[in-house]
Amino acid sequence: MLGSPLDAEEVVQEAFLNVWRGSGTYQPERSGARSWLLSVVHHRSIDKIRGRQSRVQPVTLDPGVELADSADVWRQVSERLTGQEVRRALELLPAEQRETIELAYFKGYTQTQIADMLAVPLGTVKGRMRIGLHKLRSLLAEPERELAQE
Repeated sequence: MLGSPLDAEEVVQEAFLNVWRGSGTYQPERSGARSWLLSVVHHRSIDKIRGRQSRVQPVTLDPGVELADSADVWRQVSERLTGQEVRRALELLPAEQRETIELAYFKGYTQTQIADMLAVPLGTVKGRMRIGLHKLRSLLAEPERELAQE
């Protein structure tokens, strides 16, 4: 979405700091922890894209704050889910859902912008996004079985 590994690393780090500081805002009855975390990262990415013209503000840690070693988490994620699996799963979605998800997550457009671009109601975009993400989630939950059927 950001087109730069360095920008992506920066956004993820900022998102994790925001999650750490704002963990009290998480509401498990509204969504799973993974969905909440991905939402935070997505919104930080959009902020990064919009703010590229302005001066970069470095993130500083409060004195005494130490970052946990996240090597194990990233290794688990990379072993379980690769970009190739995501691309294959996206190809299995209906075109309207795939396009909506790609515009939002890879191009950084908001749902309102997508509705304007595609000349469809905002509710339609939200529905396509919701249904498409649910399908994508189920496809990625068991990639060996479902992606092998392509």
